[in-house]
Amino acid sequence: MIHTLDDAAARALTDPSGVLREHSWLGAAIDDDVGAGRLEKWGRSTAMDENTGTATVDPALFAALHSRAHVEARWPVGHAGLLHVYGYLLSTTPTPYGLKRERWLDGGLARAYGLADDAFVPWARSTTLLERVSDAAEALVALGATRVQTVDGVESVLALGRARDDGPFALAYAVDGRLVTTFPVGSAESVLAEWDADAARLRWNAAGEAHSAALGPEGQRWRATARSSR
Repeated sequence: MIHTLDDAAARALTDPSGVLREHSWLGAAIDDDVGAGRLEKWGRSTAMDENTGTATVDPALFAALHSRAHVEARWPVGHAGLLHVYGYLLSTTPTPYGLKRERWLDGGLARAYGLADDAFVPWARSTTLLERVSDAAEALVALGATRVQTVDGVESVLALGRARDDGPFALAYAVDGRLVTTFPVGSAESVLAEWDADAARLRWNAAGEAHSAALGPEGQRWRATARSSR
């Protein structure tokens, strides 16, 4: 199946809507997430990586994901769950930490959450990947924030946890009560040191009010839709 994912990611550059239709763990999974209201648990994100300054999700894939989910968005700010979960599965953009999809495939993040290695492999369970990721990240945040900041009047929460005595920590990040991302980190101390040293700001590609305002009417509609769906 890894070869299937590699092929799907390559073809998503030219036919993203077709790729979503072909795989039940993509298009049908998004349909299920929409019907169950799971998208409401997630906030906004930019598709531009804050570390590399490059797009982690191709604009055509960005559009196809939001169209499939019937979510209004304007490049590069969109729905964090669609981008970080399904978009990252199909991302072909290299980062200093490897491909974004590895967090779902290599078992490190799953083990940090105390789950089986294949807990986030999209086709390994009958439930959708977004559902599994949401459940894990929400549970970590609910255990208690490791750090809290207020940015432009909105609370952002960092939660770190590890179910084992070794291996990576799971990091979950939420803004204004909505999930933005989760990923494994090797050192909790390094993450906290950077957090404490920096001025208060949104992190890990989260998009705030300034991003929406800069996008004009379409960005404002996305903001209004996100708030009214609570």
